[in-house]
Amino acid sequence: MSELLPGLNTDLLTNQPQDVATTVQLLILLTVLSLAPSILILMTSFTRIVIVLSFVRTSLSTQQMPPNQVIIGLSLFLTFFIMAPVFSDVNHDALQPYLKGDLSQKQALQKAEEPFKEFMAKETRTKDLNLFLDYGHYDKPKNIHDIPFTALVPAYTISELKTAFQMGFMIFIPFLIIDMVVASVMMAMGMMMVPPVMISLPFKILLFVMVDGWYLIVKSLLSSYS
Repeated sequence: MSELLPGLNTDLLTNQPQDVATTVQLLILLTVLSLAPSILILMTSFTRIVIVLSFVRTSLSTQQMPPNQVIIGLSLFLTFFIMAPVFSDVNHDALQPYLKGDLSQKQALQKAEEPFKEFMAKETRTKDLNLFLDYGHYDKPKNIHDIPFTALVPAYTISELKTAFQMGFMIFIPFLIIDMVVASVMMAMGMMMVPPVMISLPFKILLFVMVDGWYLIVKSLLSSYS
């Protein structure tokens, strides 16, 4: 390994403490990188966005249109757009000072936590946060920065799930009405063998296009974080 990466000693059996420290830091870095997808999903706006967009596809009854790649890609770019101020604060207050040597690794991590805590705490319901604080027997935090991540992250996640499902329910209502009207008309006409979805699908797509549905959905998502 050291032959492939000159200057990096990965041998734990050494008499040099600094070599062991470097190896441990490398292992910690690899662990953090392996957790990056979970961090992206649970500590950003990605969860709410991808669920709402999935609800749109389900309510339209278009099966795999738009495909998963499009939904996930759009969710990622919307997440980066919404989280841009948070990422900017982390870069300005933690990453750049750490790279310049003005902050230690521990100080940089503490600085990087603050923007994420402020963002998540603003979107987290008090009831959800108190659930994990009480279960974990944590002391009541005096401010946002005193909230432990072990309680804030799951509280933020279930708050996002509730919000996403509320938005998804509101999206379902107009398309459900179309399905009910089409099913009633077909039953009155005696067309029992034709699936109502085949008839209602063009009408739902037409309604969605006429009201500029994707614009309204994305606008609602952006407004929910303002």
